[in-house]
Amino acid sequence: IVYGFPSRKLKVIAVTGTKGKSTTTYMIARVLEEQGIAVAAIGSLGYKIHKREWPNTLKMTMPGRMKLQKFLREAVSAGCTHVVLETTSEGIAQHRLAGITIDCAVFTNIHPEHIESHGSFENYKSAKLKLFKKTKNIHVLNGDDPYFKEFRAMPAKQTYVFGMEKGAINQRERQIKLKLVGDFNIYNALAALDVAHAYALDELKAQRTLEAIESIPGRMEYIQREPFSVVVDYAHTPQSLELVYQALAQNSKHEIRNPNEARNPKGGKLICVLGSAGGGRDTWKRPKFGEIAAKYCDEIILTNEDAWDEMPEAIVDQIYGGISSMKNDEWRMTNVKKIMDRKVAIQTAIHDAQPGDTVVITGKGSETSMAFASGKKIPWSDAEIARETLQK
Repeated sequence: IVYGFPSRKLKVIAVTGTKGKSTTTYMIARVLEEQGIAVAAIGSLGYKIHKREWPNTLKMTMPGRMKLQKFLREAVSAGCTHVVLETTSEGIAQHRLAGITIDCAVFTNIHPEHIESHGSFENYKSAKLKLFKKTKNIHVLNGDDPYFKEFRAMPAKQTYVFGMEKGAINQRERQIKLKLVGDFNIYNALAALDVAHAYALDELKAQRTLEAIESIPGRMEYIQREPFSVVVDYAHTPQSLELVYQALAQNSKHEIRNPNEARNPKGGKLICVLGSAGGGRDTWKRPKFGEIAAKYCDEIILTNEDAWDEMPEAIVDQIYGGISSMKNDEWRMTNVKKIMDRKVAIQTAIHDAQPGDTVVITGKGSETSMAFASGKKIPWSDAEIARETLQK
């Protein structure tokens, strides 16, 4: 009531899913903006109201209800007609969307995540489904996702389905050539194109906008490509981590090897800087991260990442346990390092790289702070540390 229900004067597009929310939100906002629409956007990549942009320093994707309403009111005052809102399951479960009219809901995919905070995968999925139950006008859905039918069952005036698997789409096909690496980015782009179609925008122009995007901050962001590559990515689930490693391995012509055999790679080594967030959330992911790194990476540097009140060394040991289950002793001793200072870990990875190698730094992406015990936060940027190291 304080802000007068600003969403009623806006087309609010809510993007949800386990992976791809931030990138899809960014892509939709770019598509709208390039077609002359005054757009606002909010999510883990930052805040935007028309021409004004600023970073998200909250350590959470969605702000609380009052801050969200204030943001929407400011968007209306700035002349915006559309808002793209990165929407988390926790935000939905905590009723942060209360009093907000959603015009379009976008579903990217769903995998186990935030199980501790939701209690079960079913609760997590139910939170996502609530968004589509609430949204009566437009649904944009990933037809390749195993849980697609449950989202498709939610009624809407218009439903658009995207996918790459045969039979996922029976209406129309398109060729799209992205500068962004990875099949997952094709899914994100297809979602953005369906939103463009839903709002009767120029689809060819929308496609050209997406094809022109060279990088997204903290999402497969290339800091350097030659003589060796350095990439920063937000990957913080087993699925997203594996997709990142797969994409980079394919890009550098790696072949996935038997995890118990050292190899002389054809296309250069894949060197990873890897950690896992603390705070007691999703602890099951940690050994999985280790297993995935052992499967794809030639050198693994384990380090701290937003430990909160947990011991960083204990988190790293849990990741190491996953590596141990995949590697023989000789490989493990010579190819895994534990460097708790994240800055030194990044510097070490870059110093170890040779021409043709790829260094990938995951977990924080474009985040601008690092969390320690008792809620202490310090300014942080993986990308800036990488750039500084490369300049030296």
